[in-house]
Amino acid sequence: MMSQSWMGTDFTNDDLVKESSVVNDYDHTILGSEPLEGRDCYKIQMIPKPEAAIVWGKVLIWVDKKDFLQLRVEFYDEDGKQNSIMIGSDVKMLGGRLLPSKLTMIPAEKPGQKTEIIYKSINFSKPMDDGFFTSENMTKVN
Repeated sequence: MMSQSWMGTDFTNDDLVKESSVVNDYDHTILGSEPLEGRDCYKIQMIPKPEAAIVWGKVLIWVDKKDFLQLRVEFYDEDGKQNSIMIGSDVKMLGGRLLPSKLTMIPAEKPGQKTEIIYKSINFSKPMDDGFFTSENMTKVN
C-alpha cells in the first residue's frame, strides 16, 4: 500500500508518510559534493538493507551541507532503472523552520508529467488529539 499512488498523483504514500526509516533501513555512502540550487550539497547513495521492506533498489539524495535540506532525490528500482525524481525548491521559513516549500515529483517513464506540492504555511506545534488519526476520521477530514 505504501508504494501506491497518493490520491492519483506521482507521489507514493511512502513519499509523504515515510514509513521506512532513512537511518535504520539503508546503508549510506557519501559519493561526493555537488552544487544544487546555489547550495553546496552532499550526494549520498542509500542502498536498502536486506531485511528492510523497501521497494527501491537504490536512492540517491542531495542534502544541503549548511541547512541539511533535502533538495533532490532519485529513486531507482531493483534493476537499477530510474523510477522518479523528487525536487525540493523555493526554500523559505515555514512554521519556524527553513524548508523547501515546493516538492516536485517527476516520473521517469512519463515525459512531461509531474506533480507539485506547494506548502503555503505549516504549523508544527498545533496540538492534536490522538483520535484525529483514526481511519474513520481520516475519511472525513476536509
